[in-house]
Amino acid sequence: MEALRITHASGRGTPLRGEDIDTDRIMPARFLRSVTFEGLEAHVFVDDRAAAARAGATHPFDQPQYRGASILVVNRNFGCGSSREHAPQALKRLGITALVGESFSEIFFGNSTMIGLPCLTASPADVEALMSAIEADPAIKVQLDLVAGTGRAGALAFAVSMPPNVLDAFRTGAWDMTGLMLENYSEVDATAARLPYIKNFADA
Repeated sequence: MEALRITHASGRGTPLRGEDIDTDRIMPARFLRSVTFEGLEAHVFVDDRAAAARAGATHPFDQPQYRGASILVVNRNFGCGSSREHAPQALKRLGITALVGESFSEIFFGNSTMIGLPCLTASPADVEALMSAIEADPAIKVQLDLVAGTGRAGALAFAVSMPPNVLDAFRTGAWDMTGLMLENYSEVDATAARLPYIKNFADA
């Protein structure tokens, strides 16, 4: 098994308008009692979606034209609030493979990186243009090149970025700790053989 290297992401997009969308809205606290992350995707934005329905509107995550979309497009300071890793876990389990936004909370960004979910920043003008393009044509394909720092959706071209060290982690697979360990398992065996307490345990 090799570490997973992530250099591109593509798919249809979902525009989610609004600034300072916090993790309590992405994944309400009452769903954090499970031992694993399994099934969390069913509760993404559950309260926001219910509130929209009560107001006679439809949340983007419930609009049929965005069903199955894998690129989430957001505004400023997405993922702020409490530091729950359940929020990016649930988004990824729902099928989101990358986010494009004006900015992200530092903790949300870090939690997303740890599970291989790229969060790419773009200028406010480009985010607005991308959201509008998706709203005008929900079938449009969003293509992101992490290494080149470019994005495209139909005729729209825009720049995306992330910190160099994070980009390097995705490019080399360094974000994928389990994959890296299995990719270099001979080194794990060699290290284990030098540790007396492991040898003694094995001989017991």
